[in-house]
Amino acid sequence: MPIMQVIVLAVVQGLTEFLPVSSTAHLYLTSWLLGWNAESLDFDIMLHLGTLAAVLIYFFRDWVQIIGQGFGMDAGHDPELKHNRMLLWLMAIGTIPIGVCGALFNEMAETVWRTPVVMGIMLIAIGVVIWFAEKAGRMVRDMASLSLADALAIGLAQVLAIVPGCSRSGITISAGLFRNLTRESAARFSFLLSTPAIGGAAVKALWDIHKHGGPGHRRGGGEGALGHPQTRWAARPAGRAVPGGGRGERIDRLRRDRLVSAIFASRQPSCLCVLSHCFWHNSACSGFHPPASVMKRRPA
Repeated sequence: MPIMQVIVLAVVQGLTEFLPVSSTAHLYLTSWLLGWNAESLDFDIMLHLGTLAAVLIYFFRDWVQIIGQGFGMDAGHDPELKHNRMLLWLMAIGTIPIGVCGALFNEMAETVWRTPVVMGIMLIAIGVVIWFAEKAGRMVRDMASLSLADALAIGLAQVLAIVPGCSRSGITISAGLFRNLTRESAARFSFLLSTPAIGGAAVKALWDIHKHGGPGHRRGGGEGALGHPQTRWAARPAGRAVPGGGRGERIDRLRRDRLVSAIFASRQPSCLCVLSHCFWHNSACSGFHPPASVMKRRPA
């Protein structure tokens, strides 16, 4: 895979992973529009690991406090986290649905559902859900008030992210808003909840390579190693652009979600037009084989 192609796809992954848009769909569209046909499962894994590294680095102090409090220790001073000492176990419970459904529907998600039509429909649908959540949510609760019902509701919403084109952060933030969490708290819990999900996806992909790997996969390692820091670098400003995407200055960041929502809403019709044109009016689309970093094709 050419170096420039690696860098572009890694930056796309980093920028879109933490915005309420589907990173999978944007990788798919970028590859199609630029006529790229890359084949590297290792590259896909390193994109996930780069994203995971960005989450862990950015929320490191939050995780230290959450884990410490989960085991009865005082490990931080964030007031919202300090008033909910069960957050670690709530996140564990919220991760169970995506773990179970991911194991059951992974093959279908990577083959049957990974089409331009499905992605286009999901891009539009999640845009509508976000808009409606903004209108319906009362936004009066913070992280300190998170309950078992909240964790289950947001965790179940995260299951929809298995469908290509469904933004994981978009659907989980919307679920949080429907549970009357503030924008900041919904986004913060969403990104914290993403850590085990992204980590689990990376571990599974690594296991697949270990189980089915061959020379083709090993050749992708160098490309993946290059994509890893690019993804991590691009993900950090994207995370800061989302309300609750970090520590401090949280009130100021609440204003930024309007920009994020505006970008998201404006992108959905254009994405659907591109996908629809590709599917209905361009017969060459049927022969398009997107890169393995998007399609996650498995070795025979």
